[in-house]
Amino acid sequence: QVQLVESGGGLVHPGGSLRLSCTASGRIFSTSAMAWFRQVSGKERELVAAVTRSADRTYHADSVKGRFTIARDNAKNSLFLQMNSLKPEDTAVYYCAAKMTSDGSAWYHLQSSYDYWGQGTQVTVSS
Repeated sequence: QVQLVESGGGLVHPGGSLRLSCTASGRIFSTSAMAWFRQVSGKERELVAAVTRSADRTYHADSVKGRFTIARDNAKNSLFLQMNSLKPEDTAVYYCAAKMTSDGSAWYHLQSSYDYWGQGTQVTVSS
């Protein structure tokens, strides 16, 4: 059973930083493109950042570009999202997702493309 487990969420003041982590079980992680999505209650889940299986390419949404950085450590089956200069509008539940792929340089935009999801971790940015 593949499991994605997120950690690192919490409450932070505007301008603060958090680092989200996602660990994966099994051998899925090393054969998957990975991504972070977020969802605010009542709204659609949106792609925040994505990284290819080989980590040669990354994508960051315009809303987080320059503030958030996605990274992966294939040796540790771990995905990270470093979030700096956090804003109240970053408040959401953040989800880790994995898409199994043979293409080491592809990343995927649609949530329907992803095969596995974590349970989510709450990030709240508030003064």
